[in-house]
Order: sequence, then structure tokens, then C-alpha cells
Amino acid sequence: MKIRKFDTKVQHLKYKVLREVAREAWRGNLINSLYDLPEKIIPGKEPTMRCCVYKERAVIEKRIKIAMGGNVANPNVIEVIDIACDECPVSGYDVTDACRGCLAHRCGDVCRMNALTYDEHQKAHIDKKKCVNCGACAKVCPYSAIINRKRPCENACKIKAIHMAETGEAQIENDKCISCGACVYQCPSGAISDKSFILNVIDMIKKSEHNKKCKVYAVVAPSIAGQFSYAKLGQVITAMEELGFYHVVEAALGADMVAYAESKELAEADGFLTSSCCPAFVDYINKYFPALKDHISHNLSPAATISKYIKEREPDCKIVFVGPCTAKKMEFQKEDVRPYIDSVITFEELQALFDSRDIDVTKLEEGYLDNASYFGRIFARSGGLADAVRQGLKEHNLEDFDYKPISCDGIEACKIALLKASKNLLPNNFIEGMACIGGCIGGAGCLTHEAKSKKEVDDYGKEALEKNISDAIGILKY
Repeated sequence: MKIRKFDTKVQHLKYKVLREVAREAWRGNLINSLYDLPEKIIPGKEPTMRCCVYKERAVIEKRIKIAMGGNVANPNVIEVIDIACDECPVSGYDVTDACRGCLAHRCGDVCRMNALTYDEHQKAHIDKKKCVNCGACAKVCPYSAIINRKRPCENACKIKAIHMAETGEAQIENDKCISCGACVYQCPSGAISDKSFILNVIDMIKKSEHNKKCKVYAVVAPSIAGQFSYAKLGQVITAMEELGFYHVVEAALGADMVAYAESKELAEADGFLTSSCCPAFVDYINKYFPALKDHISHNLSPAATISKYIKEREPDCKIVFVGPCTAKKMEFQKEDVRPYIDSVITFEELQALFDSRDIDVTKLEEGYLDNASYFGRIFARSGGLADAVRQGLKEHNLEDFDYKPISCDGIEACKIALLKASKNLLPNNFIEGMACIGGCIGGAGCLTHEAKSKKEVDDYGKEALEKNISDAIGILKY
């Protein structure tokens, strides 16, 4: 079978684990095959990044467990594979070879912890047991000889929810984590991963094959445009139906519904509203800016909104959200979403499902997605939601409303806007918050992170037959 293109070898390894776990699950032989799976994924003759193939196999066994749902005692969907997290240098400030052993020793003068000592050549050394990583020494060094080494996961986590355990591996603070998955994608060792619910999805599909009344719908995110670059989007839709999904529905239609409702809510609000579409952004407000949580839009996310619509008409059906978002794996377990979405998989996991059943996507006829408007589809990129709300105001005949949106591209931009809002210094009355850079097209669960073009998303939106939001939501039929 043709090897799919992945951004990194880490992604490819993750895919292989998911594919083999899924393959055995379809056969109903997963438990019996667990002992042999590591050899299938990493044959003994293949090179390994670990000290030996035995350690690599041990890591693979951990990956298999995560592919099967992970540690049920850990409520977070992001998990650290502890035995894989031992290759990074210890974080913190270090003195490099650029130290000239100068006479001034300003670094030692400013260190309030007395963590710096000097050898016989007057070169500085930092005692890690005393250092509190304040950075004062680095600021005063005239040679810039003191640097701050941060592990990739720490750099990726902009909300500082990751710290290093005494034993050296990364630890995620669940009370701070928003499950955005930035650390998952940025870890070069693949030592952090998102739990997979792929077995739940396979189980639902297998049951639907025996009971035709139990239909399984796939609600697919608009960011699917450009993800499966080796095939046409219509072929991907057909492949999903080949997998066993009864029907594929656009989450973008839910986005139309949200934009239409959210625009009216904004006009009726007390002058300020934040979006509710990105679950990581909503979680961020709840954890870091609780005083602003009453300003979060009362609408469910687009995926939950369209899923609710379907469930109200077909209560016995099952719904699986397919998209780029690891935070969605947390969202669907929440009390207000659980009745509508039954499981979540990423584009990475969808590719693994295709290949676990040997579905050659490129040889299929083209299906179609024609549920949403242009405005619903452009939710996939930063700024799209704000544009859709503007259109919603127009279609509600509320064009006189003084609409002043700000589109926050990434969690750091969200933080700045929320800080200003918390101090009544934000000139805007609507915050579109996207935790991932670029919006959903930058999500951690993307098959590839190269397709981040705003134009690509907009072109997909222009293919929609319904150009207005009210046109799209006015013809809902299932």
C-alpha cells in the first residue's frame, strides 16, 4: 500500500500503531494479538531512535495502550509516555562555552539564590539544585553566554501546563491544561500523545452493520479541505461511507446555525461576547479568566449543534465527530455535549481507519458534501467565525449594530485580548478565540499541517451552493 505523507516520522509511527490496532479490532482479534503487535509495527530489523529495540518495543506497547483508550484513571485526553520522555536535556538556564571567565561576574552578583560558582578559570557554573530559573544572570551577561534551555513541549505549551518531574519526564497539570494538543505535535520523540477512541468508533460501526436501525453519522469538520492531498475530497467522503458511516454531514452546517444564533445573541448582549466554537478557548476562559465565563456565547460548538439537530430527529443514531482537534475529545465528554456526540476521532485516526480496511481512497467515486454555506465553511480558519457573525447580523437586519470583532489567532493572542477584556480595556465587543495558530486548520490532529492557506479554505467555501447562512439552515433535511 502506498505510504501516506506525514509531516514527521513521529506522526507516521503514531499512524502505524493506530492502523494495526484498528485492523485487529475489525477482525475481532485485538486482545489475542496484543503480544505480536509491537513486532508488526517496529520489526526487529528496523532502526530505532532508542538505545535498543527492546526499549522501542516497550514504548510501542505504551502507544498501543493509548491507541486503545489510554489510562482511564487520567481524565485528560493528553498523556505522557514516561519511558519515551528521557531524551531531552534538562530544562533551565545553562552556561555555554561562550563564557569568557570575565572579572565582572555580574551573573553572580544578581543571583539571589547564590546558584553560581566559578572554576579555576573563573568560568561560571550553575547549581541546578539552587537555581530557580529567574533568568537574572542571563540578562546581565555581556557575552550572552547564559541561555535558557526549554524542552519542546514546554515551548509549545503557551499556558505553562507542563513541568518536569523530579525523575526527568514531562508532567501535565490537568487543572491548567486545555487539551489543545500543541505539545503532542511539537514533541520530537512522540512522548506525548492524545488518547484514541478509535475502538469505540469501530464498535459502533460493527454494531450498525448488524442493526440497520442504529445508524452512525460522521460529522466532519470543514478543515478537511486540503487534508487528504493525495485524493479528491469527494473520494474521502465516499471512503467514509465505505467504512460504514451511514451519512457524512458537515459540521459547517452547525457553524451556520451557530453564526446565525450567535449574531443575534451578540446584539442582545450587554456589549461584549466571546465565541464558543473552540473548546480549548472556552476551557481557557473557564480556567484562567473565570470572571469572563458569563460572556461566553451560550451556543454549543458547531459540531455539537448539528449533532443535537440530528439526534433530535433520530434519537437512536450514533454520531462521530471527525476533525483536527484534540480538545474535541474532551468536549464530547462534557455533560452538555455528551447526549449529542458519541465519539471523536482526528484526521490522523481517519487515515488509519481507511488503511486498516485496505480502502484505496484514490480509486473511489466522488461523493459530495453540500450541506453548508460559504460562511459555515470558513469557520475552519482564523477570522472566518467573525466574518460569519457579521453576515449573521446582516441577515437578521441588524446591520446598524456597532460590530467590533477581534480574531485571536492562537492562545497567546487570546490571552492578550482576554486580559484587556478583564480590565475593561478591550475596544472590541466580540472575541473570536482560536487556540491553534491559523484556526482549526492548525489543529494537532491534522493529517498534515502544511495546508494552512486561508485561500484554500475560502476556495472550499466558495464551492458551497448556498451562499447565505439563512439559505443553508433553511433547507435542513435528514
